[in-house]
Amino acid sequence: MLQSIGPIDGRYAKKTSELQQYFSEAALIKYRILVEIKYFIALSKSGIENFSPVDESTSTKLLDWAQALTDEDCMAVKKHEAVTNHDVKAVEYFIKDNMDSFGINEAKEWIHFGLTSQDINNTSFPMMIRDSIAQVMLPGLEQIVGRMKELEAEYDGIPMLARTHGQPASPTTLGKEFRVFRERIEIQMEQLKSLKLFAKFGGATGNFNAHKVALGNIDWIAFANNFVKKNLGLERYQTTTQIAHYDDLAGLFDVMKRINTIFIDLCRDIWTYIAMDYFKQKVVKGEVGSSAMPHKVNPIDFENAEGNFGMANAVYQFLAGKLPISRLQRDLTDSTVLRNVGVPFAHSLIAFKSLLKGLSKLDLNQAKLEEDLNNNMAVLAEAIQTVLRREAFPKPYEALKELTRGNSRITKEVIDDFIDGLDVSDAIKTELKAITPSNYTGYN
Repeated sequence: MLQSIGPIDGRYAKKTSELQQYFSEAALIKYRILVEIKYFIALSKSGIENFSPVDESTSTKLLDWAQALTDEDCMAVKKHEAVTNHDVKAVEYFIKDNMDSFGINEAKEWIHFGLTSQDINNTSFPMMIRDSIAQVMLPGLEQIVGRMKELEAEYDGIPMLARTHGQPASPTTLGKEFRVFRERIEIQMEQLKSLKLFAKFGGATGNFNAHKVALGNIDWIAFANNFVKKNLGLERYQTTTQIAHYDDLAGLFDVMKRINTIFIDLCRDIWTYIAMDYFKQKVVKGEVGSSAMPHKVNPIDFENAEGNFGMANAVYQFLAGKLPISRLQRDLTDSTVLRNVGVPFAHSLIAFKSLLKGLSKLDLNQAKLEEDLNNNMAVLAEAIQTVLRREAFPKPYEALKELTRGNSRITKEVIDDFIDGLDVSDAIKTELKAITPSNYTGYN
């Protein structure tokens, strides 16, 4: 850990460890082996004359083995790779090494039959990403949304001075402002859940050349469509080069980037509310806010989250822009880039956990909210001029502009004196005087 080059597997290793089963080198090896085994079993049942179907008992044993691979097994694959200098060929050789133990050594040449490495890579990576989202990222998002709902309920109806362009504006409520972010995130979560992930599966340049020349009697397109959908849980690109288009992954990265961008917006707003003294932060015994200033309780969780969301987005942006581009039928740039696909997910996860921690430490300073409302009576100008418009009062906007714009000494008394001087009925004056910054919050 102390020797790690980056913080994902170093300083923040405990926060990202749950992603190791999806994005580590061992995880990639295991997913590749699982795809190869599922393909081998499906191939045996495709009607090939001299390839007897693998019986259910052996199929179960093969799948159980593929899903229970150890780090020692992965090291055996790496030993093959040290010789082959090709990671997927190493996987093929490792599987063949183990065929004897299942009593099907004579069928080992059907392993990786007709395939190219990208048929394995471009199925493994979307499966890894899909599973990590379902098992780690979405649960992390749901925890944050759950906490935001709690804060909405806790702060429901609490009036707060709004600020547009940094200036006092028509009041809002604190609960509603949390609801703004929660709604935005939930919309993106629904998009994330609805995204379909695709796989490339079609041989060396996507045309099933080897499959067709060897066994032209089989409908390989139908076989592949069924295999990718039923066995791997992915959609299959129908027309490809040697590699996937990655357009689906680019779309997914864009959604993740939008989620993070919304959270950056939230972090900055809460940071500002803390700076404005709207929130205190619960003190954790033993923690230090500053090495020099003992009094400080810094908003470090929101700052840590913002930084990691930014790091994640930089990589998501690169992945979304690079992966869909390849020279002619393929170049190798996608291979090395895809190995970093876990990096933005890890930074996102670190940020999720920091944000959740920060949200759990908020302590409302309601007196400060009330003070700001009472010190900014000028925000009632909108309400008063709108009621006067309803009453056909001449030039109400201009009258309120003359009274309030640029005037920092607008008090309740000033407002009441203005209302008393209006040529309107006493009932309207009473109505206008009843409006306060605390009750002028609209639907909240």
